[in-house]
Amino acid sequence: MKRQRLLIAGLAAAAAAIVGVLVGLPRLAEPHALSGYVEGEALYLAAPVSGTVRAVHVTRGQEVAAGQSLFVVDPAQLRAQYDQASAEAAAAAAQADDARKGQRPAELAVYEANITAAESHTRDAQADLRRIQPLVRQGWYAPSRLDDARAAAETAEAQLRAARRQRDAAALGARDDQVRAADARLVQARAAAAGASARLMDVAPIAPTRARVEDVFFHAGEWAPANQPILSLLPDDRIKLRFFVPAQDLSAYRVGRAVRFACDGCPKGLTARIDFISPRPEFTPPVIYSREARDRLVYLVEARPTARLNPGQPVDVEPLT
Repeated sequence: MKRQRLLIAGLAAAAAAIVGVLVGLPRLAEPHALSGYVEGEALYLAAPVSGTVRAVHVTRGQEVAAGQSLFVVDPAQLRAQYDQASAEAAAAAAQADDARKGQRPAELAVYEANITAAESHTRDAQADLRRIQPLVRQGWYAPSRLDDARAAAETAEAQLRAARRQRDAAALGARDDQVRAADARLVQARAAAAGASARLMDVAPIAPTRARVEDVFFHAGEWAPANQPILSLLPDDRIKLRFFVPAQDLSAYRVGRAVRFACDGCPKGLTARIDFISPRPEFTPPVIYSREARDRLVYLVEARPTARLNPGQPVDVEPLT
């Protein structure tokens, strides 16, 4: 009877020891990997104007290269604006060239006619002055009549000199004010044409970098509102790892340092380079909550992988020391 009690007590002690090991060992053991996941930052491409989607050149999941055409929204309205701006720029350029050429013979004839009229007026004024001078001396006219005749002669001579200066300036092509005004109009017209060209390119964008087409929201024939994404791209250089480092181990991590990681179905020896470490701590996120890691402060770390991964994929990062 005594031996049975001893046997039962021994079995109970052994069972308690086993339970204690199973419960306490996970609490004492340190985790062998840092849990994290893959995240992708998508690019959403849209057109700045409303219109019918004329064509979509890519499909969901397709690989696209930098510079590849993606879609086209009805460009009729912007094409008309571009053509108008281009025509105005061409007209402004022609006016600027014309301003530098000086006056043509037909235009110079106008100045010659003005000079002839001014010369005739000057001769008449001088003739009146010569006729009135002796009559004033003889007392037939008041002295004020002589003053008026002298002023009229001087005015006629000034008009003649001004007409000759205009003729000479036109003949030499020295129309500086007109040239500057024409150049200013040309600059303005070219800027408007450049803006219209940029808006025309916005309705037919190209891939800014190598990427995967994540989703297509509108298809050919559908009406797309202005600034509404037509499709989204997932560039290779915008895929990153996000994992969490315990506060007491943060000193081993810094921007630019490489980390090793593994994931299901991935080749071995994958690495990523750290490019961001959060300055603010946080409690262990539920996605990596475990009995070993609960109630610990952690810091978010982001790293760019060297291999192509899929967003949402869980990863295990090898801790740095």
